Amino acid sequence: MSHFAAELAAARSAQPRWAALPVRDRLRPARALRRLLVSRADAITAAVRADVGRPPDEVLATDLLPTAAALKYLEREAARVLAPRRVSGRLRPTWLMGCRDIVHRRPWGVVGVIGTWNYPVYLNAGQAAQALVAGNAVLWKPSENAARTADLTHALFLDAGFPADLFHQLPATREAGPQLADTDVDYVVFTGSDAVGRRLAARLGERLVPSTLELSGCDAMFVLADADVGLAAKAAWFGVTLNRGQTCIAVRRVFVHRGAAAAFADELRKLAAAAVPVELVTEAQRHQAERLIADAVARGATPLANPDRQGGGDVTPSLTVGVRLQPTFLLDAPADAAVCREACFAPVAAVIPFDTVDDAVSRAAGSPFGLGASVFTADAAAARDLAARLPAGSVSVNDVLAPTAHPATPFGGRGASGWGVTQGAEGLLGMTVPQVVTVRRGRFRPHLDEAAKPDPATGEFLRGLLRWTHGRGLREKLGGLWQMVRGARRKRRG
Repeated sequence: MSHFAAELAAARSAQPRWAALPVRDRLRPARALRRLLVSRADAITAAVRADVGRPPDEVLATDLLPTAAALKYLEREAARVLAPRRVSGRLRPTWLMGCRDIVHRRPWGVVGVIGTWNYPVYLNAGQAAQALVAGNAVLWKPSENAARTADLTHALFLDAGFPADLFHQLPATREAGPQLADTDVDYVVFTGSDAVGRRLAARLGERLVPSTLELSGCDAMFVLADADVGLAAKAAWFGVTLNRGQTCIAVRRVFVHRGAAAAFADELRKLAAAAVPVELVTEAQRHQAERLIADAVARGATPLANPDRQGGGDVTPSLTVGVRLQPTFLLDAPADAAVCREACFAPVAAVIPFDTVDDAVSRAAGSPFGLGASVFTADAAAARDLAARLPAGSVSVNDVLAPTAHPATPFGGRGASGWGVTQGAEGLLGMTVPQVVTVRRGRFRPHLDEAAKPDPATGEFLRGLLRWTHGRGLREKLGGLWQMVRGARRKRRG
């Protein structure tokens, strides 16, 4: 028997009844869930702190508020987004006279959600809620690093009114992810590293199971010559240190115009002077970060960190096993350094001077990841032009990270950062598959008559129809119309 057979069977049994409900009824527990996030905020933040050491205020700002906003978006927009769409008769080809077409959004069925630990509420509850509101059942595999938060999150969903046989929590173990991938689900949403995402995509591809993969990033920031250097430096610091660098869209590469590079470095030094070592969740994160720093220094980069805080400082550990690392910027790093190409989950970033925007774009293309990017400049038109050249799922102008949590906008990446999107109308639609229902009235079915009794005059009629409907110029169109008339006469005589 395959893994999770009982959970899958229960989900398959419950899903058709759930999908048959009007969207407004499926939204009632989503509204209740949003209210529970408020009333149980203290318990949630305590669980996240116990799991991954994040302070309560940061959990409120980056987990609970975005999750509540995502649920409120669903309450406001899901019925409209998921509503059947009637195709305008104005768009109907002549040869389909009598057809009436409606595009429905049908749920996939059973969706597997493989969650992550760095934002253990937002990047789990938000995706599960989208799948459920769209009419699916969900098998959810939470991260092994956030088991307490997972138990609390599952209880929130059930207490909010989502049926227990519709939303299943699987074991928070490393083995459960591959086991879920081998289960007979209809769609998979995965948030995690690109290495695991590639293996998952291969497993799913063997069975043609579609997926959304939100994978790693190596996001670039571009500081143009006219940028507010102080603002850009604060944004870079925030983008590197938020959640101790454990963010897929963290700033990893800062391309600074050479004319602003010295001032930008001076601003970073002020921020680094007060920095303290931060705790990472796993030892592997620190080992990778130390390797990336050593590689960049060997290539000529200068590490910018607070030397007085190296080795631990006066940080009070919040994790059972603290793995500490000093936030570090690598000044004058070459664009081909490992830190500029690899995905990293620690507070480390490279600062790379450039002379022209073309030069910066060319250097930035050395990384295979395309999750997010940011541009700092006083020229909005220049920022939009630069954004159009960047293969990134989102580009923020004069800000970092925060705008990507807008619940009405899609979030996803390109290249090694994965495919598909979550959030917004696009993310909600991704939890469904389109189905076209066509009703044809009357008895006009020329293709059926032609199949039963081929007529040589049909070719003349069809050529005329092609000229009449798609020809260039009035003369061509009228010629086609007359050809149609001749063909129709021949068919009647025949």
